[in-house]
Formats: sequence, structure tokens, C-alpha cells
Amino acid sequence: MRWRDRKGSENIEDRRGQPGRRGFPFPFPRGRGGMPGRGPRIPIPTGRGGGIGIVGLLVILGLMFFLGVDPRTIFDDGGGPAQIGEGPRDGPRTTGPEETELTQFVAVVLKTTEDVWSQQFQASGRSYAKPTLVLFRDATDSRCGTGVAQMGPFYCPIDQKVYIDLAFFDDLKSRFRAPGDFAQAYVIAHEIGHHVQTLLGITEQVMRARSQAGEREGNELQVRMELQADCLAGLWANHAQRQLGILEPGDIDEALNAAAAIGDDRIQKHTQGHVVPDAFTHGSSEQRVTWFRRGFESGQFEVCDTFGRGL
Repeated sequence: MRWRDRKGSENIEDRRGQPGRRGFPFPFPRGRGGMPGRGPRIPIPTGRGGGIGIVGLLVILGLMFFLGVDPRTIFDDGGGPAQIGEGPRDGPRTTGPEETELTQFVAVVLKTTEDVWSQQFQASGRSYAKPTLVLFRDATDSRCGTGVAQMGPFYCPIDQKVYIDLAFFDDLKSRFRAPGDFAQAYVIAHEIGHHVQTLLGITEQVMRARSQAGEREGNELQVRMELQADCLAGLWANHAQRQLGILEPGDIDEALNAAAAIGDDRIQKHTQGHVVPDAFTHGSSEQRVTWFRRGFESGQFEVCDTFGRGL
């Protein structure tokens, strides 16, 4: 990716020097707080179940499931099974030249998303509210609860911030075998895709639909949400190339490899030895690759309607 000598975003909040807090993510902000207003409606299938997943589940756990977070990462104090890691890392981490460069890279990628989405929103008569990207180590607070490194990068729709522990990129390379700077850029663009969904009101619609769905239907809605974020990441790559000329040979292959590496089927096979499609929350490897490619090849938001077509 051609990122050097480019201006980085100023919307970075660096918490890496702050002590991380680990524990149950409470208290939880009541009401919709910072949730956005309604946006253009996208047809969303609603389930016929009578509850939100397991009846009686605490609201905070419901949000964790919505965000695709394994609750065991909280209950087990970071030591239980997790999608992206194998427990907390031992010992302090220092900020060396490599991490400094990675921080600069993240800021540049974030700036490209700001440029692309500002232009896209302006073209449709809207203004794009830029999100904040929070860098942290091990654990940090968000308005969606405590985020821990084992959860991987995540977006909180309530405070409209993206949270990343940079050590995840080491996991992406070593554990998921998805190296390359554009694989990392894809991860950031995916989380920004969730921000776009929030600004357009899609996030709120999905949360409302999930509150009326059974567990299986709720998981399907979550998968559609994640695959749309993959498609929006592909759309970003398309327009970032048009506007900024960021792509180098092999970049898209890196993104596709990363999308495949973090598919639910591959992660389930690695962590539990078998695949349970009904428990998918992000989509299979094939689905994630397909939807990123659709967004990239078309560059059109309309093709990213994962709710109005089959997966």
C-alpha cells in the first residue's frame, strides 16, 4: 500500500500509556444515548422468535453478542477461549520504532477512510461525522463496556469509536497467516464500515430487529451486518484507489486473504475442531471474500445491501 509521506488523521486517541482495566463491562449506559437517528431503510428480515437469543440474558451480554464478542473473554478474565488470541500476553510491551511506524500507518489509513466517506456522503447530500480511533493495550473502557485485546478490533456504535490493540496485527500475521499492510488496512476499513452503518441508521435497525428475533435469526442478522461491513471495506478500497492511488500489486490479494482467514468457519475449526454454521456471527471465509470483492469491483453502495439478497 502506498501510504508513506501521506497525511495521517488527527482523530486518534492514544491510550497505550494508560493502565488497562479488566473485568465485567459494567455499568452500561441506559437508553440510546449516542445512537444515531434513523437513516434510509434497508429491508431487514425479522425473526419470529419471542426473545433476544437466550431468554433473560442481561442487556450487556446482548450487546456483546451484537458486537460479535465472545463473553468468555470477560468471564474468564481474558484467559478463556477467544477468537483472536490465546489469553493475555505476559509482561509489558514497549513502543519501539516498529510500533511507532505502525501507529503512523493506522493514522494514514484512517485518513483515507475519512477522505473516501466524506466524499461519498457529500455526493448523497449528507455530511460524514468522522469517528475516533482509540489505540489501547490489553484492556480499555468504552461506552459499550470493557474492551479487551482478545476481542480483536471493534467498533462501539454508542460512542462512535473504533478500538484497536496494535498487537492484533501480529496475530493477523502469525496466527491467521494473513500478512501485509493492506490486510491491516482491510481490518480498519471493516470497522469504519460499521461506523458508516451507524451513521446511516442501519445499526439501530438491526438492533431493533434482533430484539424481536430468536437466537438463530439474530445470528443471521449479525452475519449480514458483518458482511455488509466487508463490502463497505471493499468499496473504500475502490474509491481510495480512484481518489488517492493507494494500491500496489498484491494489495487486494492481501485483503482477500485476511477476509478468508477470519471467517467463522475457519476460526471455529481452529478453536473447537468443528464448524457450527448456525453460530456464525461474521460469515464464512467464502462469504467474507465474496462481499469484499463485490464492494471493490463495483464501488457502488447499492451492491452492499446484504439484507435484501441472499448470502
